Amino acid sequence: MTATELTAAQAALAAEYAAVYGYGVVGGRISPARRKEAQEAYDAHRARRDALRRTVRDLGGTPHAAAAAYELPFPVPDAAAALRLAAELEDRLAAVYADLVRSAEKSRRLDAAAALREAAVRSVRWRGSGVAFPGLVERAAGAPAPSPSAPSNAL
Repeated sequence: MTATELTAAQAALAAEYAAVYGYGVVGGRISPARRKEAQEAYDAHRARRDALRRTVRDLGGTPHAAAAAYELPFPVPDAAAALRLAAELEDRLAAVYADLVRSAEKSRRLDAAAALREAAVRSVRWRGSGVAFPGLVERAAGAPAPSPSAPSNAL
């Protein structure tokens, strides 16, 4: 275990907290035809959140708490915006899981890779298209990588 792995696990936990919050918004705005898919994603992120809390403790850390609320990256007044938010949540999760894959060891690396894959697949389902290297979108576009050093209340 390294401090880098613990930091990456805390960042993934923070992203899962934000995703759970964000999917609460998505679920309230998504079209009825996609509501079941949103519920499944919400449930999956709650399970990942709980698993990451255990991982952080296993790594000797104290899991950060969730924020009371999170700032959405854009207004979500309708179903179309809810689709964009769901895709954005998954893209952001892919980025933090890519960091966790790089820093994790053994079975935790496999778990992080599975979470990265799941986020990439969900992103494609929401958006209708994908990227060549999920989790590296920000780096490929030239934008700064998300910082895993501190939890944030921005989605």
